Amino acid sequence: MNDIHNDLSPDIIVGEADHAMLNRLAMAGLDNMPDLSDQLLNELDRAQVVADAQVPDDVARMGSRIRYRTADSQEQEITLVYPAEADIAQGRVSVMTPIGTALIGLRRGQSITWRDRANKRHMLTVLSVTAPVAAE
Repeated sequence: MNDIHNDLSPDIIVGEADHAMLNRLAMAGLDNMPDLSDQLLNELDRAQVVADAQVPDDVARMGSRIRYRTADSQEQEITLVYPAEADIAQGRVSVMTPIGTALIGLRRGQSITWRDRANKRHMLTVLSVTAPVAAE
């Protein structure tokens, strides 16, 4: 595996509704998940917040299907969900995980470094994003 020596923090975009909901989620988790909550709050602080209708289709947001490649060339496809909907066997990854927090707001083609729970640095590149299906 490639050693990753530089942190990548690309510009990210988050819709207003996701931004508000994720801020509440992160604030609620400060007592029992302070590290993950801090990571999510840091990502939300640096995000460009736009009207929900202005979020480009290729931006990872809640409910998006995201295909990405890791630094060791493995490809994964997941759906980004809230903690209550997480099910790794179904490919449903919580935004309150290190990789979920890393993915929020990224666009197709962007790369980011993130740290796992053991504080090991990883890198991923977003290959494709399928926007969530709007509720009817």
